Amino acid sequence: MSDLMSFTSVFESVSVTSTTTGSGANVVYIVPANFDLELTYLTCTNGASTQNINVQVYHADTTSYSYILRSHSVAGNDSYNILTSNRIFLHAGDKVLAYKGGGTFDVILSGKQYYNPVRTI
Repeated sequence: MSDLMSFTSVFESVSVTSTTTGSGANVVYIVPANFDLELTYLTCTNGASTQNINVQVYHADTTSYSYILRSHSVAGNDSYNILTSNRIFLHAGDKVLAYKGGGTFDVILSGKQYYNPVRTI
């Protein structure tokens, strides 16, 4: 058995159009089957006047939603780095979602995706 753990880089960017929470929110990323994700970068940008943004994680094991960012106000033509030096660890079937109060938002994430052959949803 190898001690090496290989990973692939993940980058995703989504223009947020939804104003609805939970299953109605825009999916930014879904962790594929047999993978774990170390989320290292998560930011949102606002291209309009000051508006609010919400970012959630859907946890597949418990079928529940948790807020990472709730109704956070972002000035027009500005961005907000959600994670800074923190990390979020997700697994197969987990999702990152976003919805807005108005304006023009993009949510961008990046991380390391590890193959885990025993991981199922």
